[in-house]
Amino acid sequence: MTKEFDLGALLAERGAERYELHARYLNPQLPRMLRTIGFDRVYERAEGAHFFDADGHDYLDMLAGFGVMGLGRHHPVVRQALHDVMDLGLADLTRFDCPPLPGLLAERLLAHSPHLDRVFFGNSGTEAVETALKFARYATGRPRVLYCDHAFHGLTTGSLSVNGEDGFRDGFAPLLPDTAVPLGDLDALARELRKGDVAALIVEPIQGKGVHEAPPGYLRAAQELLHRHKALLIADEVQTGLGRTGDFYAYQHEDGVEPDLVCVAKALSGGYVPVGATLGKDWIFRKVYSSMDRVLVHSASFGANAQAMAAGLAVLSVMENEQIVAGVRTTGELLKSRLAALTDRYELLADVRGRGLMIGIEFGRPSSLKLRSRWAMLQAARKGLFAQMVVVPLLQRHRILTQVSGDHLEVIKLIPPLVLDTDDVDRFVEAFTAVMDDAHSGGGLMWDFGKTLIKQAVAGR
Repeated sequence: MTKEFDLGALLAERGAERYELHARYLNPQLPRMLRTIGFDRVYERAEGAHFFDADGHDYLDMLAGFGVMGLGRHHPVVRQALHDVMDLGLADLTRFDCPPLPGLLAERLLAHSPHLDRVFFGNSGTEAVETALKFARYATGRPRVLYCDHAFHGLTTGSLSVNGEDGFRDGFAPLLPDTAVPLGDLDALARELRKGDVAALIVEPIQGKGVHEAPPGYLRAAQELLHRHKALLIADEVQTGLGRTGDFYAYQHEDGVEPDLVCVAKALSGGYVPVGATLGKDWIFRKVYSSMDRVLVHSASFGANAQAMAAGLAVLSVMENEQIVAGVRTTGELLKSRLAALTDRYELLADVRGRGLMIGIEFGRPSSLKLRSRWAMLQAARKGLFAQMVVVPLLQRHRILTQVSGDHLEVIKLIPPLVLDTDDVDRFVEAFTAVMDDAHSGGGLMWDFGKTLIKQAVAGR
């Protein structure tokens, strides 16, 4: 019998066309951008916190697919769970039964946040946020949701309405009538609440853009203010949840914080099957699903599919059995402390902040005249170019993948797989030190590349 479809053969035949295929059929700017900064690499396989190219060279992943690969690539337990669920041949997504896997995953998730009672499963972080926005509006009967400046909650229309970055919002109006408040500003929050039309505040306990943590005591005080005005607290844990910050959820670093709705996704997928979840209090779910007529008032066609639920169950099992959260606390503190110790050594290094394995490295204006003039030249062309100048040699010279934390920011964000080990920490710190040595030498390839970035920034205006 002739094999009708051979994936391996297809990739062997046409895999080399990857960048041309993207340029022709997908986002045309992605391959252009990757080639411009020298990121147009070809990765053949991956395992744990590492990629490998065709020559067998390994690359350290400090990005984790924007946080999706919490357990690293191809964790054997998650991989086996997906083989198992496929082999079982379950009657999946019949829509008119109650399969066990969603209930089992909801039970395991809720065990980590005992003040919450129910779960809605979707397919992504932005869907989890959309669900929370809808549920908050319906449960309170109010139209407006507050969000924080510089927040990122997704890119679909509802979540874009609570996105605090203008660059993502431009050109997509009209959006929902939501309102930004500064992160940590309780007076601004109180002013908006007094208007009487606020359904909720949605907040990232640590903002992904810039890696800025909510000030101590803010989440609890905000929660009290919101409840006093009969509004809800939504914690967006899409990136910070599932152990990323050294606790299962980032809001748990502050005593007494019990959000009414919590959004999770990314790492829950195990890196395989997309899954998002919105956890909430019983009374909110009962209000939304108030009668049999409203049984499907909010749903998702692929939500709670067997493969996604199996991946989520396997991820939580690995996290508990391998004590992932405790490991994140230890490894994260080691990485952060070693980087923070470099701030006195390098005048271009302004700050190291974050929790667990979510770390921001911020660069700032140097004191010496020679470096200050070069810094000013970069800033005049486009803010954020120096951080890009660090990211590029980390990959090109040291085979370490990182990211700039946001547009026009001089911040690198580290969100590696949660299975990062001490050897990986050593490798990153040594490479980062070498790049910073080069930057402070006042010459060399790094500043030559900076000139190239300046030309491109000016040409792109």
